[in-house]
Amino acid sequence: MIKVETPRAKYIFVTGGVTSSLGKGIAAASLGLLLKCRGLKVMMQKLDPYINVDPGTMNPYQHGEVYVLDDGSETDLDLGHYERFIGTDLGAVHNVTSGQVYHAVISRERRGDYLGATVQVIPHITNEIKSRIRAVADVEKDVDVVITEIGGTVGDIESQPFLEAIRQLGIEEGRGNVLFIHLTLVPYLEGTGELKTKPTQHSVKALREIGIQPDILLCRSPRPLSKDIKEKIALFCNVPSEAVIQDLNCESIYEVPLLFHTEMLDNLVVHHMNLWCKDLDLAKWETIVDKIKYPAKKVKIAICGKYIQLKDAYKSIMESFVHAGAENDARVELFWVSSEDIKKKGAEYHLKDVDGLLIPGGFGERGIEGKIEAIQFVREEKIPFLGICLGMQCATIEFARNVSGLEGANSTEFEPETEHPVIHLMEMQKKISDKGGTMRLGAYPCLLEKSTKSAEAYGILELSERHRHRYEFNNDYRKLFQEKGLVLAGLSPDGKLVEIIELKDHPWFVGVQFHPELKSRPDNAHPLFRDFIKACLEYQSVDSNSSIESTQNVDTIDK
Repeated sequence: MIKVETPRAKYIFVTGGVTSSLGKGIAAASLGLLLKCRGLKVMMQKLDPYINVDPGTMNPYQHGEVYVLDDGSETDLDLGHYERFIGTDLGAVHNVTSGQVYHAVISRERRGDYLGATVQVIPHITNEIKSRIRAVADVEKDVDVVITEIGGTVGDIESQPFLEAIRQLGIEEGRGNVLFIHLTLVPYLEGTGELKTKPTQHSVKALREIGIQPDILLCRSPRPLSKDIKEKIALFCNVPSEAVIQDLNCESIYEVPLLFHTEMLDNLVVHHMNLWCKDLDLAKWETIVDKIKYPAKKVKIAICGKYIQLKDAYKSIMESFVHAGAENDARVELFWVSSEDIKKKGAEYHLKDVDGLLIPGGFGERGIEGKIEAIQFVREEKIPFLGICLGMQCATIEFARNVSGLEGANSTEFEPETEHPVIHLMEMQKKISDKGGTMRLGAYPCLLEKSTKSAEAYGILELSERHRHRYEFNNDYRKLFQEKGLVLAGLSPDGKLVEIIELKDHPWFVGVQFHPELKSRPDNAHPLFRDFIKACLEYQSVDSNSSIESTQNVDTIDK
C-alpha cells in the first residue's frame, strides 16, 4: 500500500516598511479573499511585536479597538479585517504577541523544560514563534495557504525576532512553499511633482540585511505608478517588474481586492507557489462593492463616544454601517460627537439634525453624563437608537432616572455608593483582581422574546453574540422597569442576564450588552445594524414630511 502524504500548507508573510498604518492588514485580507475566490482554503494570522499579552488593557488611543473572537480572545483590530474579508471565524492561535511568546518561553524555563540550556532569542524565542505560525495550519486540516502579517515596521527593534523567525521558516519550508510580500510607501512630493522611490529602496535594503528578499512589493501610493517607476523599483529592489504592485488609495477598502486583481497579484502568488486552483470568480464581491459605492439614498447617524479623535477605536462599528447601508441602498454618513461636548452645548444642539444615534462601548466615568443626556434626547424625540455594551448600560441609567423616577441612579462602575445601582458588577467578577483577559469575553447564547424589534431583525429566537464587559443589568430593578415600559427583549438561557433592552413606546430603541459589530460581514450585514439603518431611513422620511407640512402651514398663515 502506497502512503499518500497530505499536502503541506504554504506560507505567505506580509511585512511593512517606511511607516506604520499603510494598510498591511487590509492588503493581507484582500489577498486572502482573492485566493479564497480561487477555491483555496485560506487562514490568516497577525504577529504583534508589543510585550502586552494582548491589547485588552491598552487605551484605544494607543491601539484602536480590541477585536474579540468567539473563543474570548482579545485581539488586534486587523483580525476584524481578516474575518470580514475571508468570511471565516478565527481563534486565539490567529493573533500572537511578543508578550505571549516570551511568557511561554519563560514559563518553560521555570519548569526546567530546557534542561539547563541558556535560553536565548535564537533559537528559543524564534522556535516558539515558528511553532505558533505552523499551528495555524494544524487548527483546521486541509489548509492550503496561511497568510501571516507581521506587525510594526521593518527596522523596529521589537519586530526583529519575528522577522528572524520567518527568515528561518523560509529556509526550513523550502522555496515555493514560502512567499514574502513587502508593503512599502511611494510618496508623492507636491513641490517637485514626483513619486519618490527612495523610501521603498531603503526599506527593502533593511529587509534584505535581515536576510529576507521580498518576492512581491506592494507600493502604497496616492498616484498610479508608471512603467518607468515600476522598473526602477524592480531594478533597485531585486524583484521582477511585474512583482511591483501599485496599492492605490481607494474610496472603499472593499475595492482593494479588485485593484490587486487588476495588477495580477493573485496570478503571481498562485504561479510562484505552484498552487492548484480554479479560475478567479469575483462576481459576488464586485456586486458588494457596487452596492457600497453607488447607493440611492443617504442617512446621517451620530456616534457619541469618548474616543472619537481616533476613529480606529470604533473600526468594526464603522464597517458595520457600511454593510448595513449597502443592504438598505443607502450611504451612511457618520457624524462624530464627543460625549463631553454634549454637556457643554446640550444634546439638541448636536443631535437635532441626525436620523439616528449610536452609543458604543467603552470604560470609565469620563463622558458618561453626556451619553446619558444624548440618550434622553433621542428617546423623547423618537429618534432611532442603538446602544452597544456601555451604550445599553447608559440607556438603562437614563431610563431609571428620567422614566422610573430613581433620582441619582447609576452604575457602580462610576459611582460605587449610588443609592440605585441599576448597573452593577457581575457576580463572577467580584473576586477578580487581574485586569487582562478576565472580563466576560467571547460568544454566549441569547434567547429573544417574540414580537420584539430584535426578534424581527434576527428572524430567529436563539442566537450567539460576542461579549466584552464586567458590569451588567441589575435584576433587582427588572419588575419596576418593565412596569414603566422597558422591554427585556433578550436574556441568557438561564434567564439571569439581561442581554437586550427595548422600549415599548418608541419606533426603534434597542440596547444590547454584547457587540454585534463583531459579527457583521460585507455580504451579510448584522441584523441589528441593518434594521437600525432601515428605521433611520423611515424616521428621515417621516421627519421630512413633517417639515414640509410645517412649512406649508406657515405659508398658509402668512398668506
